[in-house]
Amino acid sequence: MNDTSPEIAKLVREMMLARSGEERMLMGSQMFEVARTMILASFPPGLSDIETKRRLCERLYGDEVDVEGFVAYLEARAAAGSPPPTTIDETGQRFER
Repeated sequence: MNDTSPEIAKLVREMMLARSGEERMLMGSQMFEVARTMILASFPPGLSDIETKRRLCERLYGDEVDVEGFVAYLEARAAAGSPPPTTIDETGQRFER
């Protein structure tokens, strides 16, 4: 379904293309983080770290990702005593997910 008029769609596209690649990338990253936060908030409390990541992966990527393979990878890392993967935020700070 598309309820946006062609004129408005053209205007929005022009406004987006007027931004730098860095600005567009940052916008996309921020939108992803908002979606991720909303999904995490919908999960029941008390899930394990691996179960949380499994559900998040399912919700975000659906059939595009081998979720069970992803879980097997997380479980293998945990069994080997490997630290959890880290992420770098927009300020350059490293933190665990």
